[in-house]
Amino acid sequence: MLTTLAVANYRSINQLVLPLQRLNLITGPNGSGKSNLYKALRLLAETARGGVVNALAGEGGLESTFWAGPEQITRRMRQGEVAVQGGPRKGAKRLQLGFAGEDFGYSIGLGLPDSSGHYMLPGQSTPIASRFTLDPLIKRECIWAGAAYRPASLLVDRQGPMVRAREGRQWEVLSQHTSSGDSLFDQVGNLRSSPEVLHLREQIRGWRFYDHFRTDAQAPARRPQLGTRTPVLHHDGRDLAAALQTIIEVGDQDALHATISDAFPGARLEIDAVPGGLFAVKFYQEGLLRPLSAAELSDGTLRYLLLVAALLTPRPPTMMVLNEPETSLHPDLLPALARLIIRATEQCQVWVVSHARRLIAALEQDARCNSIVLEKHLGQTQVQGQGLLDTPAWHWPE
Repeated sequence: MLTTLAVANYRSINQLVLPLQRLNLITGPNGSGKSNLYKALRLLAETARGGVVNALAGEGGLESTFWAGPEQITRRMRQGEVAVQGGPRKGAKRLQLGFAGEDFGYSIGLGLPDSSGHYMLPGQSTPIASRFTLDPLIKRECIWAGAAYRPASLLVDRQGPMVRAREGRQWEVLSQHTSSGDSLFDQVGNLRSSPEVLHLREQIRGWRFYDHFRTDAQAPARRPQLGTRTPVLHHDGRDLAAALQTIIEVGDQDALHATISDAFPGARLEIDAVPGGLFAVKFYQEGLLRPLSAAELSDGTLRYLLLVAALLTPRPPTMMVLNEPETSLHPDLLPALARLIIRATEQCQVWVVSHARRLIAALEQDARCNSIVLEKHLGQTQVQGQGLLDTPAWHWPE
C-alpha cells in the first residue's frame, strides 16, 4: 500500500504531499486540481510501462506541463501584501513525481535538454546537435528503503545516464550509458543485482485506472463478445460479459448477486452463451417478462455493471483508481456504489476522484476513508486545512 504521494511542478500543482490510506477520496470544487492530480498519478504509472515520455508528448510536451506560477509563493504574496511575481530561479526546472510505500519509496525528476540543443550519446565524449530539444530527459531516479528519502536509505540511484546500486557499504555501478528517455524500470534485465527495481516495477504495473467506460450505442460492452476467461476488466469495458462470467465461476459469485440486488432490488444477472463462443449479458428486472440485453440497458445501468465487474475482480490489483465513477449513474445508485467500493478496499488500495455529494457522503461514513479536499489559492492546488503537522515527511533527492 502507498502511504505518501508527492508531486511537484506539474500544472496547477507546485508542491503537494499527500498522506494515503486504504481508501482515498479526492474531492474539491471544479478547477481545484483533481484532474491534474489524477493525471500525475497516471504519469507515475507510465514510468513502469515505458511510456512516460510519450505520455508527456500527448499532453503537449514537458514545458507545457510545468507549473506556470512563481517558483515560490511567499507569505506576503499569500496575504495580498505584494503582487504575485517571479524572480531568478534558484533550482533546476523539474517535474517531480514520487511515492512511498510500506517497504520502498521511489521518485523521478524530468527536465529539458540544455538551451544549446546538444546532448551526449552513450559512449561518446563529444556532444552532438539535435532538433529534439523538447524531449523530456530523466535527470534523476531513486529507490530507497522506508517511508522517506534519506541518503543513508538510498538503494538505487540514477543520475543522468549512470545507474548505481548499494552493495553493502559500497556502491556498484550497474550502467553508465542509460538512455535519457528510459526509466530504471526499462533496465530490469540489466539490473540483476537490484531486485527492488523489479519489485517496484511490478507493483506499479499492477495499478488499474478506470475512467473511460464506453456506454454509447456503439460501445463494445453492449454487443456479445468472445467468451475467454477475464479476471481483469479492460479499461474501456469491452469484455464485460466475460469478466462477469469469470466472477461467477472463479470469483465471489455471492457478492456479485448481492451487489446487483443492492442496487436494483429484485434484479438478477445471467451470462448467456450464444453461437460462435460469444457471451452476452442478460439482465432480469422485477416486473419484466423477459431479460434485457446489454444493448437495451440505460447508460447508468450499464456503467454500474462495468463498475461491478471492475471492483469484484478475482485478481485484485495493488491499487485501483476510479475517476468520477458517478458519471451517468442515478443518484439513488450512489450509496450502493459506495458500499461496493468500500468492500473492494478489503482486497486493494482504492482511489476515488469524485464531485458527487451523495457518493462522497456515503464513502465518508466509513471510518477508514481518507478524505482529501483540494482547493486552489493563487492558482496553486492545495489540500484544504493541511498544515505542517498534517503533511507526511518528504524530501526530494537533490
